[in-house]
Amino acid sequence: MFPSRSGATAKTVLGDYEGVVLVDGYAAYQTATKSGADGPASAQLAFCWAHVRRKFLEAQKTKPVCQEVLLLIGELYAIEADLPSPHALTGEARTAALAHRLAVRQEKSAPVVASIRAWALAQRSLPGSAFRKALEYMHKLWPGLTLFLSNPLVPLDNNHVERQMRDVVLGRKNHYGSKSERGTQVAALFYSLIETAKLRGEDPGDYLLRAALAAIDNPSTVTLPKSHD
Repeated sequence: MFPSRSGATAKTVLGDYEGVVLVDGYAAYQTATKSGADGPASAQLAFCWAHVRRKFLEAQKTKPVCQEVLLLIGELYAIEADLPSPHALTGEARTAALAHRLAVRQEKSAPVVASIRAWALAQRSLPGSAFRKALEYMHKLWPGLTLFLSNPLVPLDNNHVERQMRDVVLGRKNHYGSKSERGTQVAALFYSLIETAKLRGEDPGDYLLRAALAAIDNPSTVTLPKSHD
């Protein structure tokens, strides 16, 4: 467990990870991946379009023009809905699916993204307003918001992760937390393993049994969830 959600904590969690990290606009992630005294950051940030959409939904209450950008964001999601997911595929089928996703995104999504950018640059807003905050939020995160156009593995949002976190919240409500720091650490470990098993297509119960038996035979071995692919 970590004591805070600071940039230093995020940097510790990411370590020397070299892939893409899909996050919201929380500043700690950007701090953690900046080049600095500790050397160049290795992780690349992709940002969530669902969070952008929420900002404009809030601003729409006083700024009806937000409906225009909300419709454009809806077009991005409509394009994605017709694309096959590559995660359940392997080999040549996976390669073909990724190539198809990239081609469609460049042909259809890129013009929509360009329209969103042009619309945003044409807007005028009052300092401190919800509309200004929504525009600034999107502008600040733009490079990570458009990463999906060049990387077919990057989804539009991190809603699937937020859905997985609901189990943690339900547990906090139902059994009133973990009672101790050690209990919290154990809970975090099991939540992580169970959700990883689900993502890998493995039954969590079967995985935990297999991992426990393997640990009995060899305590120094950590058996991680594996894909059925």
